[in-house]
Amino acid sequence: MRFATRMLVVQVATQVVVVAVCTAVFAWLGVQQLKAEADSSALNIARSVAEAPEVRDLVAAFSADPGTPDAAGLRDGDLQHYAADVTARTEGLFVVITDDHGIRLAHPDPDRLGQVVSTSFADALAGREVVTWETGTLGESARAKVPIYPPGGGAPVGEVSVGFERASVFDDLPALLGGIAVAVLLAVAIGALVALLMRRRLERVTLGVQPEELVTLVQTQTAVLESADEGVLAVDDAEVVRVCTAAAARLLGVDDAVGRPLSALDLPPAVAAALAGAGAPNGLPLGDRVVFIDVRPVSRGARTLGRVAVLRDRTDLAALSGRLDSVRAMGDALRVQRHENANRLHAAVGLLDAGRTAEARAFLAELVDRGSVDWAVPGIDLVGDAMLQSFLGAKALAARERGVSLRVADDTFLSGTIAEVEDVVAVLGNLVDNAVTAAASGGEPRAVEVAILGDGDAVVVTVSDTGGGIADAEAAFAPRERDDDPAAVHGLGIGLPLSRELARRRGGEVWVVDPGDDGRGATVAARLPGVRAGESE
Repeated sequence: MRFATRMLVVQVATQVVVVAVCTAVFAWLGVQQLKAEADSSALNIARSVAEAPEVRDLVAAFSADPGTPDAAGLRDGDLQHYAADVTARTEGLFVVITDDHGIRLAHPDPDRLGQVVSTSFADALAGREVVTWETGTLGESARAKVPIYPPGGGAPVGEVSVGFERASVFDDLPALLGGIAVAVLLAVAIGALVALLMRRRLERVTLGVQPEELVTLVQTQTAVLESADEGVLAVDDAEVVRVCTAAAARLLGVDDAVGRPLSALDLPPAVAAALAGAGAPNGLPLGDRVVFIDVRPVSRGARTLGRVAVLRDRTDLAALSGRLDSVRAMGDALRVQRHENANRLHAAVGLLDAGRTAEARAFLAELVDRGSVDWAVPGIDLVGDAMLQSFLGAKALAARERGVSLRVADDTFLSGTIAEVEDVVAVLGNLVDNAVTAAASGGEPRAVEVAILGDGDAVVVTVSDTGGGIADAEAAFAPRERDDDPAAVHGLGIGLPLSRELARRRGGEVWVVDPGDDGRGATVAARLPGVRAGESE
């Protein structure tokens, strides 16, 4: 049996038990009320009879006579007629009048007149009113006994006993029980209907998943979501956060996000817009990380439940991709130089084969002086690190293919080697690529100038171009979609944002020194601390 069905059965059973107990209590109270009403009616009638002047006079007269009243005379006496009349009008069982010796002066059965009553009359003669249920010659009845006082006052001279038979007392009991039964059935029906509606509401809220299945679902969700490196943020259709894994909270920099509206998390506008819209599939700087955000709507059947955002930290991957691009560019440049060197050697061999020894000797001497690799980058000798020399030479060859010349500034001074060359290459490569693209789209001359300075354990790099400048320095570091306008070369994709994040992770920075204008290109600088281990100013 499903949990919802069991709950329905338990609720209905509980309601039936509660209603049954209440019914028993109300029935008992109803019986007690009917008995109390009968007792009250008997007492009031008995008081009325006992206070009637003719009754007091006649009973006082009979009590004063020392003899026993004649039964034949009592049958047609005034007391008998009076008692019979009261009995008929009140629909009682009996109205009995006795003297001070308990002799019946009036009784529904004429044959019992002149006899002593079957129940005690001592309390009445003692001046006490008695209301009780007793069994007499007429059967069980609710009766009231009231003393009769003489007209002039004094000790009681008799009693009046008025009774109602049990059947007449409980005449209204079937109607009372019928009303209770109707109320019981109505209460049970309402309870069952409410329980059924609650069951349907429970299944609608839980999407038909039973509680025992919810336990497994929560265990599975926790195991899957918390074991993944990606952060998961789920928002319902009311924009309230329902799921926020530890990884998502760490990337977003929020605490206690579950149960709070998305707008109350105090997220940067770009991040909030990404979570509320289509995400950031091309990366978004978030703190010192580059985060990719994928947002997908969630629905079950025709019902929309909200959306789920998957946050992937791709900082290291993006940095590695930049470094790989730099290595690939350097490899291509070295391959070109290898072919060029091979061609020169073939030329030397040809001169020797042709017997032109003097020319061959002069050609080889020139190769020895120049080296096997000719980067053709003015001022490259000012860069003391061989890796950076090779990298700038590779970038110069790539720029030359686009009609852009690359040179090293005269004020460059970098002695020794760089220990953390990967980050330097990644940042410098992004800045040079953007500058080459800007220069290629500008007018003549098309040139890029790179300056590299050592500052203790840090390296300071500035890259200038002859392009059209940067219209908005802040927007240059904002992420853009890959299909942006090709003319917006600065900040294309995640180049500049990634460069800035790589620098900031080291405690450095990337900034625009001079945005330039139509007649002057832009200058961008970067400072990378801790890349020259062991160096000092």
